Amino acid sequence: MDKLDVLSRRRFLEQTFAWSAIATLSPASFFNAGAQASTPNPASAHMFMLGDWGTDRYKPQQVSVSQSMNQWMDSRHVQPGALVMLGDNWYGKMHDQHGVERWREQFENMYPANRFPGPAYAVLGNHDYEKLKVDKVQMQLDYPKQHRTRWTMPARWYTFNFPEQNPVAKFICLDSNLPGTKPFDPWPWSYLMSQEDRDAQDVWFKAELSKPRTVPFLIVIAHHPLYTNGVHRDNPILIPRWGPMLKEAKVDFYITGHDHDLQHLEFQDHPTSFVISGGGGAELVDWSVDPKKRGPFGGRTLGFSHLELSKDLAILRHIGLGGQELHSFSKTPDGKMSILLAG
Repeated sequence: MDKLDVLSRRRFLEQTFAWSAIATLSPASFFNAGAQASTPNPASAHMFMLGDWGTDRYKPQQVSVSQSMNQWMDSRHVQPGALVMLGDNWYGKMHDQHGVERWREQFENMYPANRFPGPAYAVLGNHDYEKLKVDKVQMQLDYPKQHRTRWTMPARWYTFNFPEQNPVAKFICLDSNLPGTKPFDPWPWSYLMSQEDRDAQDVWFKAELSKPRTVPFLIVIAHHPLYTNGVHRDNPILIPRWGPMLKEAKVDFYITGHDHDLQHLEFQDHPTSFVISGGGGAELVDWSVDPKKRGPFGGRTLGFSHLELSKDLAILRHIGLGGQELHSFSKTPDGKMSILLAG
C-alpha cells in the first residue's frame, strides 16, 4: 500500500468517525426548522433533476416518474428551463450502435420538447461505462453531434451557468467513475475511467472551484454520492479526494444519483447540502443506514427533484409519484438552510 493509499484511508476513517458522531445529533440541532412549504415562484428559474432513469427492465417505472413530472408542472403551473440527468442514463444493451430506438423512446418521447424545452445537461454513471458491444460513453458524447436534440454533454466534465441569461448558479458537472489510487484491472465491460483521466479531472475541478464566484450559488453534480444512507454506503474514494475541496470552496449543493431513492443529508459545520435523486425509474433498494438516524430526509420511492433558483434563494424539492411533494428545503447565498417540508 503506497503512501497516498495510507493517507486517503486514514482521512476517510477520521471523517467517517466524526460525521457518524454528528449523525447522532437531533436534526433540529444543525438546521433551521419551522419554515413553511412554499409555492414555486414563476419569476424564479426552475430545473428538474433525476438519476438512474434509463432502465432496460423497469420501463413502466420510468413512465410513472415522467407522468409525475407532468403532474407536478400542471398542478404548480411551472415549466423547467432545463433537465439534469444524473447518470445511469442507459442500463444494459442498446439495440444498435447508436441506440436510436432507445434514445427516441426513453429520452426524446419520454421527456418531450413541448413539455421540457430546455437543455438536458447530463453526467455519466457507472452503467454508462458498460461496453456491451457499444461504447455508451462515446455514444452519449456523440449523440448531440448527430441529432437535433436537447441532450447536452459537451465533455465528460464541464460547466454551465443557469439560467443562460442573468445566471444565478454555476454548475460543475463531474464524472465520478473514479478508480482507486492503486493499479486496477478493469472489468471486461469497464466501469471506471483511467487514472490519468481521474487526475486530469481533479486538476480541472480544483481550478474551477478556485475561480472567483460571480453568481450566488455554486452547485456540483455527479452520479456517485460522497455520503449516502443507501445500499452503496459512503464512498471511500470520493470522500478524501473531493470532500475537502467541496468544503473549502463552500459549495452549496452536491447533487447525485446512484442510490435508487431520494435523500437529503446535512452535516454540522459543513457548508454543502448533499442531495440524492436516484428515483428516475430503476428498481428500488433498501437502506444501509436508517434515514431517521442520519438525515434530514430519505425516501425509498420513485421520483425526481425540482430545483428553484433566484438570486436570493435556492429551493430543492423532492417530488414522488403522482406529483406529491415529499420533502423540501431552502438555502440562501450565505449558506443558511431551512427545512420547508419535513418528509
